[in-house]
Amino acid sequence: MEQTLKVTSVLSDPTRYNIYQYIVKEHQSVSVLEIADRFDIHPNVARLHLSKLEDVQMITSYSQKTGKGGRPSRLYKLSDEVIELNFPHRDYKLLSNIAIESFVELGEPGRQALYITGKKYGTQVIQRYNETTSSKEITVEQKLHILEDAGTMLGMYPDFEYDADLKSVTFKIKNCPFKEIANQHKNQTIICNMHNSFLKGMFEALFQNVDLIEKENMFQGCQDCLYVAKLSIV
Repeated sequence: MEQTLKVTSVLSDPTRYNIYQYIVKEHQSVSVLEIADRFDIHPNVARLHLSKLEDVQMITSYSQKTGKGGRPSRLYKLSDEVIELNFPHRDYKLLSNIAIESFVELGEPGRQALYITGKKYGTQVIQRYNETTSSKEITVEQKLHILEDAGTMLGMYPDFEYDADLKSVTFKIKNCPFKEIANQHKNQTIICNMHNSFLKGMFEALFQNVDLIEKENMFQGCQDCLYVAKLSIV
């Protein structure tokens, strides 16, 4: 509870909250000068905000030589620590691990049931998000905007690029919402496959017969997860 209060206090400052969101979305290290330029604040103020975020373990910092001599520069990146703000504490991560292990213990039928469930919930996310509009009445670009908004709401911070000629969408997932569970699970592939099914469910709530292909995976050393979705558009 004490840590929760510290985190909420740090994030109560709007600029600091936006800086944290920026680091999460960019998914790469940032410098004091970059933050100062991005948010139009003095470098000393940027350094203070970054230090406050580091104090509560939301980000970490490290030194990097500039190659120009002089003092090494200090860079800041997203912490691997899991920030949970539950009042009171509810261990949903433990429940998730128990549920996933239960599916895995059932063998191949259990894994397939996990993927089907993931796809179902991905579909439901878009249906709830877009319940007032028929997907047949909106353009491809509007559908992608819905996917981007929903993905951002879920903390994935996706970027979409639509190729009308190829009828395909290339998109990046900059932050995995299942990262903590995947890092702890002995078989990350199962978590990634479930996430892929979740994404497929999101797409197929707006498009039909989507062929979703994973190109890059952040758990295999890539900066982001990269996908290509081939669409069936009439």
